[in-house]
Amino acid sequence: MNPTPPGVTEAPLSKLIHALREELKHYGELLALLDQQQECAINRLADELLHCTGAVQRQASLLQEARRDREQRQRALADALCLTGGATFAELLPRLPADYQPLVDSLVAENNALLARIQQRARQNHLVLSRSVELMHRFMNTLFPACETQVYDGRGSRQSHTVPTPPLYEAVG
Repeated sequence: MNPTPPGVTEAPLSKLIHALREELKHYGELLALLDQQQECAINRLADELLHCTGAVQRQASLLQEARRDREQRQRALADALCLTGGATFAELLPRLPADYQPLVDSLVAENNALLARIQQRARQNHLVLSRSVELMHRFMNTLFPACETQVYDGRGSRQSHTVPTPPLYEAVG
């Protein structure tokens, strides 16, 4: 292991630590919004669900921005340590000053843990919302029979098939 001269990594390292904290903050905010979205979906609060979904999308954009900034700071630190720009945290950590290694390692682990929770919650929300749409679609089909239905062909693919529908109301007379 090559020791890094004191002061060589201070500015890039402090910027990376700040970027990791910002990314962590945005992950936390996104997880809170996904929790709120799930509550709205489960409790069938349509207006609030629409608002939550917009907030989730805005927060996801902010998170992408924070992630890009962190990646840029990570590349800058890698350059300062004479590593390739695509150096991973596993490659960076041993080259950092010893007193910063636990902090950076902890921030990376917390970001990864929150990312895993966000992915899980997003999948759950997707299932809840998909089920809601499916139930509404069935309800609508009982009121207004579809002109098209999905059928499977010999290869197992779904295709639309037009079905003649009776008029909703036939006048007598």
